[in-house]
Amino acid sequence: MARKYSKKASAKVARAMKRRKAGTLKSGRSGKKVKSRKQAIAIGLSEARAEGKKVPKKATKKRKAKK
Repeated sequence: MARKYSKKASAKVARAMKRRKAGTLKSGRSGKKVKSRKQAIAIGLSEARAEGKKVPKKATKKRKAKK
């Protein structure tokens, strides 16, 4: 089975996790410190996506149909 993420994307996520642990990882516009592990992973993946690495598309929200 093929890899879902490229090795470079995995490295970006690992780097973001290290920055989170060091306390230097900051979120987008607000610039607040990131404390959440999930948010650190999301930041690493978005950086990899911006560089054009192999990363699946963002998950879209599913809407419920009104009756």
